[in-house]
Amino acid sequence: MPVVRPRARATRPLLLVAALFLVGSWMAAAEITWVHLSSQTRDLPNPAGSNQQTGLLVADLSNGGAADIVISYRVHAPALVWIRRTEKGWDRYVIEKDFIRLEAGGAAHDIDSDGDLDIVFGEDSSGNTLYWWENPAPSFDPNVPWTRHIIKAEGANQHHDQIFGDFKGTGRPQLVFWNQRAKSLFIADIPADPKNVDRWPLEVLYAGQAGEQVEDAAEYAEGLDAFDVDGDGRTDLLAGNYWFTYTDGAFEPVKVGTIGGRIRAGRFKKGDVAQIVIAPGDGSGPLRFYEAHGDPTRASSWRGRDLLDRDMVHGHTLDVADVDGDGNLDIFAAEMAKWTKTPDPADHPGATAWILYGDGSGRFRTTELVSGHGWHEGQLADVDGDGDLDVVNKPYTWNAPRLDLWLNNGTGTSRTGAAKSSRPVRSHLDGDFGFCAKPFHGGEDVECAVLTYARRMH
Repeated sequence: MPVVRPRARATRPLLLVAALFLVGSWMAAAEITWVHLSSQTRDLPNPAGSNQQTGLLVADLSNGGAADIVISYRVHAPALVWIRRTEKGWDRYVIEKDFIRLEAGGAAHDIDSDGDLDIVFGEDSSGNTLYWWENPAPSFDPNVPWTRHIIKAEGANQHHDQIFGDFKGTGRPQLVFWNQRAKSLFIADIPADPKNVDRWPLEVLYAGQAGEQVEDAAEYAEGLDAFDVDGDGRTDLLAGNYWFTYTDGAFEPVKVGTIGGRIRAGRFKKGDVAQIVIAPGDGSGPLRFYEAHGDPTRASSWRGRDLLDRDMVHGHTLDVADVDGDGNLDIFAAEMAKWTKTPDPADHPGATAWILYGDGSGRFRTTELVSGHGWHEGQLADVDGDGDLDVVNKPYTWNAPRLDLWLNNGTGTSRTGAAKSSRPVRSHLDGDFGFCAKPFHGGEDVECAVLTYARRMH
């Protein structure tokens, strides 16, 4: 179990001694020792799926107080594998035993209202079906798959990214998903009896370009998040390079940046309006931090600055949360080492994972967690139930099948004093999210149980 201490990037000289003292204190406070576990070294079970690991979902599927890990595949069966933490370590369960060509993404929500989290994944460019799987809790068997249901089985192919949130302010969450070959975002209310329908009511929320096919961006739109961007107390949708207002029954896109991809919002500094971070996803481009200077519902108000001294290469990992427990929001971003489907060597041997520690005023201290590893949909989540945030990663094709964890100061008592059944989430700073141990609550627009946005966890 290797111990990793991130390297701090060099900073420009500061002119004031007082500023040097403050920065030095900030850097010392953020120091974390990361304990690396990997299926390659048999610290974790081999996911034993195919060599194309498409989706990664972290959610408390067993109501055990820690994030479980689900990986999707698309070359051969099984299509979905669950890595579950137990008292003795981690065990492998099969959720979907059949061969289905599943795409990147995945979302979790208590779809059938029975007190546990169900999961959603969709087919890739070869298929037009979006599915949900019924959580059998508490009757888990490693060799008994979950019951699969259909959300959509018509229209265009490819479903890269899904998310749940109460975007319409009804008091009940909706499902939003990208349908790439339709060049559209869809929204669907959860049916009253979801187990006994084979089609959910779908509406086109948005159709058109969302930051793809410009400069070195990805070929198709991707990326979803849910956050109260404008501070009005309602959860907003973010997708591609937009955030969306919802007024009088209609969604209106507000363009934030030029290039879309992975997108996250949070309050990195005091104020009513959130800031937005965009990474290039399945393309290359800057990791960029956007702030609204004026009315956040006007595209002209949003201005960005680059957070790294180079572009990200296939920056398909982006998450935000308070990693070091200092009360300020941090950014985690990483690159793919391999995106082609052929065997080694890597397409990008210098792939890097960064943690940018925030100071609460919109400034960041950039550290390097590791280089030379392949990252795809990496996430922040409390996988060991000790109340702090760990790092979860599975590559796409690099050394696949493979799973890696970086445990925050190993496994132990939370430094923030959070109970082991609680999970520190991205936005306890603004009241939208907090320490929570239950799935979605009716009157609150929070999906606490998916550990990194709702996943915050989500």
